[in-house]
Amino acid sequence: MTAQARSWHALRPASSKLPAAMPLTLDTPSPAELPILVEIWEAAVRATHHFLPESDLQVIKPLLREHYFPAVQLTCARDDAGRILGFLGTTEGMVEMLFVDPACHGQGVGKRLMLHAIDELGATRVDVNEQNPQAVGFYQHLGFVVTDRSRLDGGGRPFPILHMALSP
Repeated sequence: MTAQARSWHALRPASSKLPAAMPLTLDTPSPAELPILVEIWEAAVRATHHFLPESDLQVIKPLLREHYFPAVQLTCARDDAGRILGFLGTTEGMVEMLFVDPACHGQGVGKRLMLHAIDELGATRVDVNEQNPQAVGFYQHLGFVVTDRSRLDGGGRPFPILHMALSP
């Protein structure tokens, strides 16, 4: 755990546990489960990225399995029946992706994945679409602050990105 993550860990609320009604298991998805992650990604993007045109969504979707998933360490959150409710992708202290089934939004799935990323994987940075205020607020609630802004996303599209880091 990095010093920044340890510092954050000491300051965060004492109770970061999910309600007893939502026990989760975190693990690595199998290659056969990657289509489920794509489905969750698409549902979550449609629910939260209203600014993203359909054409961009269709361009990005096949890149998930071909390029984006292989480039990160994937962690999925499962309910007690083994159903994947959300997933996270990290690399070198950076949360590259976090998507939760919209039916599970607000139930602690994303928070549990992020706490795992911070506490166990040493994640201290995340990029988020500025046009997704719910996600910006979520990360701010977890202690992230905006450190920089890019006017274009990683694909060169006009969707500003906020670069965030855990507050020291």
